[in-house]
Amino acid sequence: MSFLKYRLTEKGEDMGYKRIGEEISFADLAISKSLEHNRSIKLMDRINRVVRWSNVEALLLEYYETGKTIEGADAYPPLLLLKCLLLQKWFRIPSDPELENQINDRISFKKFLGLPPDMPSPDHSMFSRFRSRLSKEAMIKLNNLVLQEFAERGLSINEGIAVDARLVASASKPLSNDEIKREKEKRNSPEGKGFVADYEWGVTG
Repeated sequence: MSFLKYRLTEKGEDMGYKRIGEEISFADLAISKSLEHNRSIKLMDRINRVVRWSNVEALLLEYYETGKTIEGADAYPPLLLLKCLLLQKWFRIPSDPELENQINDRISFKKFLGLPPDMPSPDHSMFSRFRSRLSKEAMIKLNNLVLQEFAERGLSINEGIAVDARLVASASKPLSNDEIKREKEKRNSPEGKGFVADYEWGVTG
């Protein structure tokens, strides 16, 4: 079992983010064999393979300043916190404390986030602080980019209660380059920015 590494650099210097997933613990090795056929983990693995997270992270860092210096206490990597909010959105988790509980309770969520099994979720207060530091425009652009990553591979995410979220093949084949360009233009238009109306990112408490 492998876990994502969040270690970013800017101008040759380490940023002030927590280093996560750099070592494999005994707990990782002990449970990896028993989880090889876990369907939820396979779903999270598939999403991680489908989405080019480096592109999402690059866009995120255009809007998120916290932790870009090595001074002060380590901050959680912003991509990890964004992925937490994506889990909350996809699985319709009703509150930030419940999101924290779900991450601690579900190894598939930890695998998606790159958290080792013995590392706890960020405190729920971190989610609200992270959300407050991003504008609505930034959240729209980030979600559009993730949706675009799915669409380019002919996939979509079905949101629902925690046991029902699914990554499914869309009705059409993967998009061509011209179709990708048109889709990006559509998503960046005023009409295309209405996707958040069915589910607010501003979940708290």
